[in-house]
Amino acid sequence: MNMGGEVETSVSEGWQWSNLVPVITTLVILVGASRTYNIIVKTNRRWRWCEAGRDVVVLHCPGRGRFAPSMSPFVLKLETFLRFANITYKLDFEEPFGVKDKTPWVTFNGEELTDSQLVIERFTQHFHLKNTLTKEQRAVAKAFTTMMDEHLIWGLRVWRYDIDRGAGFRECFHHLPFYMSLGIPVICWKMRRALWEQGIGRHSFKQVQDFVRQDLTAVSDFLGDKSYLMGEEVSTADCVVFAHLANIVYNYRRSPFHIMVTEELVNLREYVERVRNTVWPDWQRCLDPPQNQHLDIPDSMRFGNILL
Repeated sequence: MNMGGEVETSVSEGWQWSNLVPVITTLVILVGASRTYNIIVKTNRRWRWCEAGRDVVVLHCPGRGRFAPSMSPFVLKLETFLRFANITYKLDFEEPFGVKDKTPWVTFNGEELTDSQLVIERFTQHFHLKNTLTKEQRAVAKAFTTMMDEHLIWGLRVWRYDIDRGAGFRECFHHLPFYMSLGIPVICWKMRRALWEQGIGRHSFKQVQDFVRQDLTAVSDFLGDKSYLMGEEVSTADCVVFAHLANIVYNYRRSPFHIMVTEELVNLREYVERVRNTVWPDWQRCLDPPQNQHLDIPDSMRFGNILL
């Protein structure tokens, strides 16, 4: 009887396995086909990007925002730099994240470059952009841009991903895909872990507000009544400072940081308006959905020589 039971069990297991083989085979084929398709699509995209033209930048980033051209200050930073420096560029929204899973990234003469700051440094050398700042000015500019890119941004992320729980994504994106909307809680969860590991997520929000206020006050005090951060002419530091301040003004409307910039530190709000009017006369048309309002800017205010 035992032997009969063993035979019955063996036959049953064999029957189950024989039924699973077609299912597993089908899954393997589907996964392989999907990966092959993705490789073909990415290859075709890269051929198309490489055909953009010599010294033409293809800027890869998420789609336009409802209130600002981008919800990412790093995208706004790089695009502002390209405009300041009169570098021809095209936008691509198909593949916003590069090989390092960072946005923005660029395709330039067949080469893929990532990290907004590294891209700016590369283009500064390639296009032989003038550097007329003194050593002291460059040191100050470096300190402020690092503060904005590496310190201030983390305070803003506390609001976006922890306090606001990603509501700004739905608010600032007019055409947010349904699958992305479903993924917002997961993104916020991952970012809260990153905030905790970075350290700023261990503080109370009141303390975080104090950190951000100190950074913004430092910029406000140094800016004073100057037109731009380093004086009366534009520098690359303005690309960074403007991007982060504009991000607060347009993408953080319900946050306490918005009040700091627009009502308390008024010269920062005026600075944002000044840079926007000079470099982004088509700001309204760069939104999603586009607005009809167009700012007519005199030629004398357009794209002056950039100081590095």
